[in-house]
Amino acid sequence: MIKNKRLMAAGLAAALVLAACGDDDDSGDSGTRVGLAFDTGGRGDGTFNDAAGRGADRAETELGVTVVELEAATADDRQPNLETLTDDGIEVVVANGFAFGDGVAAVAAANPETHYAITDGFIPDAPANVTHLAFAEHEGSFLVGAAAALACDCDSIGFIGGQEIDLIKKFEAGYTAGAEHINPNMVVNVQYLGAAGDNAAWGSPDKAKEIANSWYADGVEVIYSAAGGSGQGTIEAATESDTWAIGVDSDSYLTATEDQQPHILTSMLKRVDVAVFDVYSKFLGDTLASSSDATGGFFTYDLKVDGVGYSTSGGFLADYVDQLEEIKAEIIAGTITVPDSVG
Repeated sequence: MIKNKRLMAAGLAAALVLAACGDDDDSGDSGTRVGLAFDTGGRGDGTFNDAAGRGADRAETELGVTVVELEAATADDRQPNLETLTDDGIEVVVANGFAFGDGVAAVAAANPETHYAITDGFIPDAPANVTHLAFAEHEGSFLVGAAAALACDCDSIGFIGGQEIDLIKKFEAGYTAGAEHINPNMVVNVQYLGAAGDNAAWGSPDKAKEIANSWYADGVEVIYSAAGGSGQGTIEAATESDTWAIGVDSDSYLTATEDQQPHILTSMLKRVDVAVFDVYSKFLGDTLASSSDATGGFFTYDLKVDGVGYSTSGGFLADYVDQLEEIKAEIIAGTITVPDSVG
């Protein structure tokens, strides 16, 4: 019997709460405890954290590890959660999100015997026991941008970003380039929900909905949101306006309500689950690279390794999948170069 130990943190001094659930697959129980530190929103955010959670679930099933999880209720919980996991004897900890950067740097330096991995973040002069996990968001966004242009046969689409930072501008750059690849005359409306460091940008669905409603009223037919939980507001607006929304990170169609599903054209899949599983698998095999290695402990999950992609749930892209797959192959081959920055 594989025991699944979940830790939830409600604040800086949160107590560890244990909950166990059974799994009848008892093959390959490694006895190893590994850690996953969720950013704010945790499981159930429908995007980034849920993707990491799927990787953890797969690791428990296939690798026989016990995943110990902590959720940051606020931004102030991030470093204390890493410290809690470390003090609890966890051997390898994944910090899910760039905002953990300072915390990972400090905790990893103080605990050289524990290995840490961070998604989306890069720590200059990182301690030797850190692995960086990056994603080619611009490549996946190129594909959903092309899908938007193909499906709407229009000249105006939208992009709503969370914080106005380089990471989210990668999504914008790829989306715009993909749409223009299909329609050189495409106008892409762009708006961000907050400046760098404004954590409310990830949890403001009402603000995203207001922007989306305005654009839909002006004739915009498809809006792609890369804004964490705020993207739910875009989906609500698309449903009310009888137009299209594009999800991000996870397949939004699968968590949408029945009335919302017909309005989710596709989602850009950021396979954080693949990266999280990969970390645990390599750690068990003693092949997990770190900042002390020649790679600098930096890995990019791109189209070549199924690190990003697009969803086809709902069948709305059925007429365009062949063309999208051709574009995907050209990106992988280097025939199409996808920009990773704006301007």
